[in-house]
Amino acid sequence: MVIVLVLASFTLAHAQAKPIKIGQLIPMSGESVEIGKYEKQGAEIAIDKINAAGGINGRKLTVVYEDDQGTNSGGVAALQKLLEDKEIPVILGSVRSTQMQAMLPTINEAKLPVAIGGTNYGLTHSGGQWGFRFRTHDGIAAKVIAQFLVEDLKVKKIAIIHSSEAFGNGGRDMLAPAVKALGGEVVLDQGFNNGEKDFTGVIQAINLSGATGLNTYVALGTDLGVLARQIRQLGVNIPWVGSSSINGVDCLNLGGAALNGTYGVGEFHVDASPTSKEFARVYKAKFNQIPDVYASWPYDAVLVFAEAMKRSPDLKPENVRKAILSIQKFPGAIGEYNFHQNGDGLDHSHIMQNFNGEVKYIKTIHIPLD
Repeated sequence: MVIVLVLASFTLAHAQAKPIKIGQLIPMSGESVEIGKYEKQGAEIAIDKINAAGGINGRKLTVVYEDDQGTNSGGVAALQKLLEDKEIPVILGSVRSTQMQAMLPTINEAKLPVAIGGTNYGLTHSGGQWGFRFRTHDGIAAKVIAQFLVEDLKVKKIAIIHSSEAFGNGGRDMLAPAVKALGGEVVLDQGFNNGEKDFTGVIQAINLSGATGLNTYVALGTDLGVLARQIRQLGVNIPWVGSSSINGVDCLNLGGAALNGTYGVGEFHVDASPTSKEFARVYKAKFNQIPDVYASWPYDAVLVFAEAMKRSPDLKPENVRKAILSIQKFPGAIGEYNFHQNGDGLDHSHIMQNFNGEVKYIKTIHIPLD
């Protein structure tokens, strides 16, 4: 009997000490590799913080990575591979809406909490119960963009240039009625395919439309950087308010001086809160870079999931899900999380402006979650 008790105690202690795995999908190949690097680094900062504080009930966290290749099919395949590991209780999904849209059926079938980095409104408004968004959805961002263009910049005639996929189309669908509701008019709705290199036709359409203001809803920062350079080369100088990708490191690196003076909405800025400043300090100390939203959303997702696992009686998906939904007033690098039943946690967008390559914080606008 003593031997049995000793063995049982050893087995329990071993189980408690065994690391908890978190799955993370990141592009390790393809056009979005740089984004994947930032996502990996953001999660790593959170893992370090949690493990330094003793982990989850004495168990350290570790990450299992899979390459989503930056594509829909790659994302689904990588997700399925992570789901095969039954020791993974939560997964960090993709930042791209079109990939998350492709993964939703698998997520709903697997019934495992998955962090969403995509901003397409429908990702958390299509009846699923297992996706938790760690960015502001496009319904909020679009209302913020419309308000800033029409009310702050006094622009009435707006051209919307967007990528023709879930992110760009979803943003356009939300922005157009928001502009109209404020008395503005969308005079151009122009889409393009990801990977476009020649925007001459798009820019000519802007000039012909009579637009006095410009919005871009573009999924890939590399595409947006190319567009910015060509826009300036062809003489378009109207006020420009972009979606979050306009402030991404990949866009800033490629667009350079062409982005000077542009505005963007986004969830993360270093100067937005004490929590964001502290995250940026630690991130820069480790990676010698200022973080952007690509690093901050996985950081927040790991911290929130860790908090949920601490609150949950066990690591069963349903109990972890309930614990996530119970989280309110949680201070993240992006903002304060108050989880809605549909899985959304954030209700704001920041307005930022590019001053000679430095993206400065202007103001924060809150829109109630629906």
